[in-house]
Amino acid sequence: MGLTGLFLISFLVVHSGINACIWANDHGEMFNKAAHFMGASVVIRILENGLFVGFIIHIVQGFILVAKNRSRRKIGYQVALGNRGSRWYSRSMGLLGTLILLFLVLHLYHFWTPSRLGGYFNIHELQPVAYENGKEIHNLYAEMLQVFQGNSPVVLIYVLGCFSLSFHLMHGFQSAFRTLGLHNQRYVVIVKTVGTLYSIIIPLALAMMPLSIYFHWVN
Repeated sequence: MGLTGLFLISFLVVHSGINACIWANDHGEMFNKAAHFMGASVVIRILENGLFVGFIIHIVQGFILVAKNRSRRKIGYQVALGNRGSRWYSRSMGLLGTLILLFLVLHLYHFWTPSRLGGYFNIHELQPVAYENGKEIHNLYAEMLQVFQGNSPVVLIYVLGCFSLSFHLMHGFQSAFRTLGLHNQRYVVIVKTVGTLYSIIIPLALAMMPLSIYFHWVN
């Protein structure tokens, strides 16, 4: 669980970094080039398959752990410790993970299936853009505009998904390092600090992307 969690944490850095290219305010040129590289590179496509495997393993392991924890203590404590024992998000990892899973399904429906399988809308009907060597590539920036502009329910779901991700990471980041044997008090403090910053900055950056498009902060 810790290994797959750290793998997905590293993916989020790359994913948010590429999506942040929309803030170049160049009508999506930088973002489209970065997205094209990620979709056309053989190595990246192989890693994409590994990413799906990582997601599936992490999700299945998560549900198994929640089921095991509940089966081993069918009767709760007589006195609930609440936040004195652990933070609410640490006790709600199963719920937060399920909300993120639902968000992930919607995200794949909006952005992965159109470019790979078709669906939601035909990405090939969007006006293509010229690449550096004159080759036409998918206008994935136009796809983002079509999904988020004027679509407040979808934007709200994405923001709530990022909110759930933030609290999921608050526990998961430092917990993954503990699982792998990091118990030294000095380094635990460092990991907690880095994990807290990561859990705020990455989900906030991801949430700002649909908001930026919805409110026309980018062009």
